[in-house]
Amino acid sequence: MKYFDEKTTLYDITEQYPETLKVFIANGFTQLSDETKRNTFGKALQLGIALTMRQLDLDAFVNLLEETIENGKLTSDNQKANGSSVKIKGLLPCPVRIPMQENLDNYFNELRAKGITVQTDLKSASMGLDWIKEEVLAATSSNELDDIYLSAGFDIFFEDAYFGRFIKKGEFGNPLNWNSINPIFMNSDLQLDDLQGRYGMIAVVPAVFLVNTAILGDRPIPQSWEELLDPIYERSVSLPVSDFDLFNAILLTLDKTYGRKAITALGKNMLQSMHPAQMVKSERLKENRPAITIMPNFFTKMVKEGSAMKAVWPKDGAIISPIFMIGKSMQKDYQNAVCEFIGSKSVAEILAHQGLFPSLHPEVDNRLPEGTKFMWLGWDYISSHNLNQEFEACRLAFETI
Repeated sequence: MKYFDEKTTLYDITEQYPETLKVFIANGFTQLSDETKRNTFGKALQLGIALTMRQLDLDAFVNLLEETIENGKLTSDNQKANGSSVKIKGLLPCPVRIPMQENLDNYFNELRAKGITVQTDLKSASMGLDWIKEEVLAATSSNELDDIYLSAGFDIFFEDAYFGRFIKKGEFGNPLNWNSINPIFMNSDLQLDDLQGRYGMIAVVPAVFLVNTAILGDRPIPQSWEELLDPIYERSVSLPVSDFDLFNAILLTLDKTYGRKAITALGKNMLQSMHPAQMVKSERLKENRPAITIMPNFFTKMVKEGSAMKAVWPKDGAIISPIFMIGKSMQKDYQNAVCEFIGSKSVAEILAHQGLFPSLHPEVDNRLPEGTKFMWLGWDYISSHNLNQEFEACRLAFETI
């Protein structure tokens, strides 16, 4: 054992090598994520005893810890050798992940020639956030986290156990320097930009309807979310339940706008959960074909001309799931340059034109008609509610039949 022995306490290991904390938590030592418990539980338990209690192999676990420590040292040495370094982590929407990554990589190669290293770990949104949650949950200081984070939805940015505590301390905030937002969102009811400077919103994922007119029969095409809740559409609606970011945004926004009864009505109207790509092809199914599917606007463009499938932008507004970016508040010039590029017009156009995710960048043409409406949860609601508790309450109402 290079760095400790089996009699070293968990507290001493994690205190001297903070990068090992995520290893312990990922292997069941979740108490260590709480600073108070780490000071009590961690100081009272030696490594060898702790691993025996959890029936974990000592040699294998020590190798994992030592590898983590050495990787941390290697990263540190590389940063010193290469000059300044910026770390970015997060999720990118599936339809634009590759073009966005290519665009970012080209710029980062230019920075590398100037001695600035940018390390990116940007995965497809379909991968989910669990891999980031473990890291943020384990962090005892913002110094243990990357410089910039990107993701859609509300799941990780607001809860105190995750980024909420660092944002409240002012250690993370909105890294965008736009003086205004895109005219398509200049509606007093929306207020998408965070006036407190905590969160940067670079674009939104709008949820719309795709109606199979052949299955709908003589029922009217729903033109709004309120109309979609009508009992005439019972067991006729397909929802993106597995897309947690969008599904949670739909539940919370409907709950805020139309009340809890709207969530119960939506649950009764659901036929099944489908991925958007499946929804587009749902007219080919032989049974359990939904009359109406709710999906990101991007997927409606996959519908073949002449199809029975008709896209509807709700007249009360497409419910939006925000794509957020946050960055460390103590940014140096080279870190600001990276944030500025991610918030640049060229990146915004990839989101808006290739992904059909309307951008908040003030100069981008989102190619949407003037007066296009959106439904947004709102900063006042976010600030005054525990979002995770509201998620659970809405899901319970949704599943009540």
